[in-house]
Amino acid sequence: MLRTGETVTARTRRFRFSTALGLSLIALAGHAGAQELETGLRGPVLESEITAILQPGAQVRAADRADRARQSTGLPTPSYRPATESATAGDTARDDRSLFGTDDASNPETASSRSTRRPSTAVQRARQRSERNAYPGDATPPRPEQGVDPSATGAIPSEEDEAGEREALRRAEALNPRTGAIESDYAASDEDPYAPLGLRLGTFTVTPTLEQGIRWTSNANSSANGREAVLSETTLRLRAVSDWSRHAATGEAYGIYRKSVSGEETSELEGGLNGTLRLDLAGDYTALASLGYAVRPESASAPVIISGVEDQPLRHTIDGSLGLAKELGRLRLSAMGSVTREIYGDADLTGGGTLSQKERDATLAALRLRVGYQVSPALTPFVEAEIGRRFYDLKQDSAGYERSANRYAARAGVMLDIEEKLSGEASLGWISEDLDDDRLDTVSGLALAASLNWSPERGTTVGLDGSTTIEGTTNAGESGSILYAANLRLERQIRANLTAEAAAGASWREYNDGAHDLTLSGQAGMTWWLNRTLGLTGRARYETRTSSLPGRDYDATSVFLGMRMQR
Repeated sequence: MLRTGETVTARTRRFRFSTALGLSLIALAGHAGAQELETGLRGPVLESEITAILQPGAQVRAADRADRARQSTGLPTPSYRPATESATAGDTARDDRSLFGTDDASNPETASSRSTRRPSTAVQRARQRSERNAYPGDATPPRPEQGVDPSATGAIPSEEDEAGEREALRRAEALNPRTGAIESDYAASDEDPYAPLGLRLGTFTVTPTLEQGIRWTSNANSSANGREAVLSETTLRLRAVSDWSRHAATGEAYGIYRKSVSGEETSELEGGLNGTLRLDLAGDYTALASLGYAVRPESASAPVIISGVEDQPLRHTIDGSLGLAKELGRLRLSAMGSVTREIYGDADLTGGGTLSQKERDATLAALRLRVGYQVSPALTPFVEAEIGRRFYDLKQDSAGYERSANRYAARAGVMLDIEEKLSGEASLGWISEDLDDDRLDTVSGLALAASLNWSPERGTTVGLDGSTTIEGTTNAGESGSILYAANLRLERQIRANLTAEAAAGASWREYNDGAHDLTLSGQAGMTWWLNRTLGLTGRARYETRTSSLPGRDYDATSVFLGMRMQR
């Protein structure tokens, strides 16, 4: 119904105004409700946002006032453009009075009187947690700068704010230090979980190994008339390695005892120890020193034949060396002096009594000079010269021969160091010993030497050792012999607790009168570790010798089964 005096146009205008006002109120309520429900995502509803909805011209008026202020100064200063509209909305809310009161969220005095809501962003929540940790209890965190609204999303903090946040985080970490996991000390990251841990003694790590087992052999003394026997065999080894920031030292000691359980009567004891020391001196100098001792019964197949004895004499060997190395650009210079002392015990005769071996006691002193050139870090060729003298304790032996001799040698070789793949050295040359007695010929021949370690893949190690030794003798009319020996070994870690090993050896002894001995050997074995300390081990070995001399051929087969303990 139309009121009196009311036109259709007025009614239409009033209807439109009412509809617009209602829709605005509904939109405002819906927007506020959505913000309240989504507090976990965006945080509380800001008054600046409500102002932007109900007063769309507020931002325009704020921009106009900023333009007029710039024009009044006469200086063309650039206007401030925030990264997001939320910062502008906050500024507008401070310039224009809010519809719902005069409280400003950026004012700490009024903000503290209202109920605190959850921060709107993850960054703000992390900042709030750091402030609580940095200022526990009733301590009050530092108040933000008046010109920065910390609750406005996208606001750019000042350098002072960032410095304060970093200081707060630092203090929070100091008051709440991180604690490692309980399992952090467990050595689960070891490459070999069954490797020995060793014992810490001062600045050295000592690794003991004890092996006990039973060996069956078809030839107990490795001789032409050797017989079958079952032996109890005990082996103890100790290895020490230094843990120094500079210099290095290593030491090894071993002892082996064999005793017959059945078969041919045998009782043998052998052992030894040796140590090495490396000193890193100033001026790229390196000092090297070594000292060793070994004792073992002489083999029945030794070049000196002693007939009519019950047991072979003991052979004591003492050796030491001292050297100095220098790096001069790519040149590698070294000088090494060595002394080797051999002492033989008396031999026990089968009919009783002993036979002295003092005439075989001798000392060998030698000096080696080496010059190498480093082509690359992995390859260094070298040449080496050696001069020495062998002194016998007795000027003449029982047959009246003077066996002291002068020693000369020259070698050329190469040193290899290809990281963890290949390392060591190999050389080839000539060696000779000229005896003092003119009735005895000079002992000479090729000088072969090698000490190489190759790892074709992880868990596999291949080693090659080679040596040349001049052996003296007291046999009448004989000068001695030269022995070439080589040994190829392979070790493979099949599993973490299962290791297989194999070795093949060959030796060639050439006597000065043209006779020779050839010895071949092969061995294979496995070790199964039950845990890091205890393992089962077994190996089989075969050795054979053929000689041009009568009564020196033999072969021997042996099988060993036992337990190995380590720490």
